[in-house]
Amino acid sequence: MSKSYTPGLKVLKSAKIVKDRILPLKGKVCVSANQKVESDTIVASTELPGNVHMLNIANELNLDPEQISDCMIVDLQSSVKKGQIVAKSKGIFGMFKSEVKTPVNGKIESISSITGQVVISEEPITIKVDAYVPGNVEKIYEKEGVCINSVGTFIQGIIGIGGEKQGKLKVLESNKKDILNNEMKDKIIVCNSYVDYDFYSTAKAIGVKGIICGGFDYNNISKILGYKLGVAITGTEETTTLIVTEGFGEISMSKRTFDLLKDNDNNYASISGATQIRAGVMRPEIFVSNNENIVEKAAMDDERLIISINSTVRVIREPFFGKIGKVISLPSSLTIMKSETKVRVAEIEFSDTSKEIIPRANLEVIFSD
Repeated sequence: MSKSYTPGLKVLKSAKIVKDRILPLKGKVCVSANQKVESDTIVASTELPGNVHMLNIANELNLDPEQISDCMIVDLQSSVKKGQIVAKSKGIFGMFKSEVKTPVNGKIESISSITGQVVISEEPITIKVDAYVPGNVEKIYEKEGVCINSVGTFIQGIIGIGGEKQGKLKVLESNKKDILNNEMKDKIIVCNSYVDYDFYSTAKAIGVKGIICGGFDYNNISKILGYKLGVAITGTEETTTLIVTEGFGEISMSKRTFDLLKDNDNNYASISGATQIRAGVMRPEIFVSNNENIVEKAAMDDERLIISINSTVRVIREPFFGKIGKVISLPSSLTIMKSETKVRVAEIEFSDTSKEIIPRANLEVIFSD
C-alpha cells in the first residue's frame, strides 16, 4: 500500500507537549529544574538596551569640542530625567548663558571632547518570558530560558492570527453577536460554527482574549490585519487572538474538536494564533492542562503522520482549501497538474461524495486520540 508522510493537525484529549521558552538575548532564568509552574509564571527575563540619543553640546553652546567637559553639569554614567539640564555655558560676564536639556530619561554613556557630543542611552526595556503552559521545568538553558513539559488536551487549528493568550474557555450556544456581554472580558470564547467580522469586532471591544471558531472569511482576516494575509505568517499582531479550526467560509467545527472544547468549558487554557504554512510549518494551537496519565507516544504520532488509504485529510491550498475528505487511492506514478508540474498525488473523496486529485503536498492528516 502506498504511503506518504505529511504534516498533521492534532486533536488530542491527552498528550504530552514540550515547550521551549527562550529569551531574545541572554539574561537570567527565574525558575529551577523540576519546578512546577503555572502558565503566567515568569521563567526568564532580560533587558533590551534602550535607544541611543546624540546631543551635540558643542553646537548647542557654540563651543569648541574640547571645551564641553567644563560645561557639563552631570557626570559620565549619571542617570538623567527628561528635561534635565545636562550642560550650561558660562556666558559673557555671567550673562547670556545657554543650556542643553536631555530629551529623554536615560544614562550618560559618553562625553566626547573630540566630537563635542554626549551620548544618552534610554532606560533599558525589561523583557519577561512566561511559561505559557502550566507544567514542570524539564530543562534549564543557562541565561537563555527553559524547557517545560505538560500533559493536557491539545488541539491545532488550520490558521490563526494574534499572539499567546491565557484565560478561561467559554463555550457559546450561538454565534450571534447579541450573545456577547461584559462577563466575557478576558475569556477565550468558543463558537461551534462560522463567525463574522461584526462578531469579532464586538468581542474585541469587550476585551475577549481569544476566539476559537470553525470558519472565518479570508477577506475579514485581511480587514483585521490591515493587509492581505498572503503566505500566512502570523502571531505578532496586537489583537484578539483568532483560531480557525476548519477553514475559510461558513464551516462548522468538527464534532471531535468541539466536544473536546466543550468538555473543557470554564477550564483555563493557553492559546496561540501563530501560523506559518510554508517552510517551518507552525499551526495555531489550544492547550488545556489536565492530570491524566495517558499521553501520546512519539512513535504513535509519527505513525499517524503517514497518509495512506482511508486517512482523513484536510486540503491546505486553494481551490479546495479547508475541505476534509478521505484518501481513496494513492497513485504511485507522478501526475502532471494544470501548472504542468509533475507531482505525487492522492485521490480524495469529500463528504458530498465528490472526488478530486490533489497533490500530496497540499494535504495534511487529521488525527485524534
